[in-house]
Amino acid sequence: MTELRSTYGLVGYPLGHSLSPVMHNTAFRELDVDAVYELFPMPQQELAAFFKALKDKDSHIFGLNVTVPHKESVIPFLDGMDPFAAKVGAVNTVVITPERKLIGHNTDGPGFLTHLIEEGFAPKDKRVAILGAGGAARALISVLCLVPQRPRTIKVFDVDRERAATLVRDLSLRMDTQCVQIVTSVDDLDIELADLLINATPIGMKPQDPCLVREELLHPHIMVYDLVYNPAQTKLLALAKARGVRSVNGLKMLFYQGVLAFQHWAQIELPQKVKDRMWVELQKASQA
Repeated sequence: MTELRSTYGLVGYPLGHSLSPVMHNTAFRELDVDAVYELFPMPQQELAAFFKALKDKDSHIFGLNVTVPHKESVIPFLDGMDPFAAKVGAVNTVVITPERKLIGHNTDGPGFLTHLIEEGFAPKDKRVAILGAGGAARALISVLCLVPQRPRTIKVFDVDRERAATLVRDLSLRMDTQCVQIVTSVDDLDIELADLLINATPIGMKPQDPCLVREELLHPHIMVYDLVYNPAQTKLLALAKARGVRSVNGLKMLFYQGVLAFQHWAQIELPQKVKDRMWVELQKASQA
């Protein structure tokens, strides 16, 4: 009987857009590790059975990433979370221990902050506008609230206002969210006064998706950050480019959160040459 390879992967639904396998399988090759990273498209109704099966000692799955729409709904299936993930209330990385314990982590927040700093954007006293109130927004709002040099204001809009209100109410139990304000429309985000605009929704992935922001709201001093990385240029980013506004997509955040996730699974610091190769292959895949 052939021994099964160690398997890692991404749980979410749908998953056709993901570039995570490119990044992680590159790392396995560079490290000469006999393991594979796969996609696990998982409708909500299949999630409980999938996570229950992970507890089986014969399972060959040893680590997972979690994406939309499951970053919050996987929490009841976990045996524990690290302190940051517990504060956020959303998980995007699961470590499966040799004893088959499932431990949740959140590398979205640190990955985002690392990229923001790399771009030369300091959050201190800035005005931030965020579109969306899902699992990714949770991580971003949390890390911005927890850094010592925090923004002056963080305004959040979601079409589901109750979802946004629940998010902030939930976070306020575990951190200082006084700078966070829920607004009722895109106009109320005051984008024309903001220093940073973040799209934390999936809107922009499909060609028929609208642009959520009017052109005249984008001013020369704002930075536009779209978490969508596939396509590499969404309508929002194209608009920002046309206006001469500094803008980035979520590819570098994907990279940084992926490096951190891999290090959680492997319990090692990845060599720089491996990280460099992961980034090169990720860029190639994003341009394919």
